[in-house]
Amino acid sequence: MVKKKAKPKRKSSKIKVKRPIRGVKVKKVKARKVAAKRKRSVLTKAQELAMEKIGEVTHYFPHVKAAAVLILKDSLRIGDEIYIKGHTTDFKEKVASMQLDRVPIQEGKKGREIGLLVKSRVRIGDSVYKV
Repeated sequence: MVKKKAKPKRKSSKIKVKRPIRGVKVKKVKARKVAAKRKRSVLTKAQELAMEKIGEVTHYFPHVKAAAVLILKDSLRIGDEIYIKGHTTDFKEKVASMQLDRVPIQEGKKGREIGLLVKSRVRIGDSVYKV
C-alpha cells in the first residue's frame, strides 16, 4: 500500500474580516463622510432673500433633461439667468431653450407652464429665481 502525499494548502485570496472585540466600541465614520460631501449654496442667504421667486418646478423629464416650470410672476426670456433652489437642488444657469406646447418661444409670461432645458436634475416644488 502506497501512501499519498498531502497537498500543500493554498492561502485563500479572500480578505478576512476582523470582528470587533466584545466591549470595544467601533467609531462610525459614515456620518462624517456624508457631512463632508454636502454642497455649499451657490448664493449666500442675503442674495437668496434679495431675489424674487418667479416660478416653481411642476415636473421633470429625465430623458430630455427638461423641467416644466409654472411662471408665477413677471416673465422669463431666453438669455436670462436663473437660479433653481430646492431641498437637494442648488444651481445657476442661463436659459438656452424654452417651449410652450412643444413650440419654441422667446418669452414665457405669468400664468403659463413652460418647458426649460436644465443642466441638472430638479424636483417638483423647487423654486426658480431670476438673477
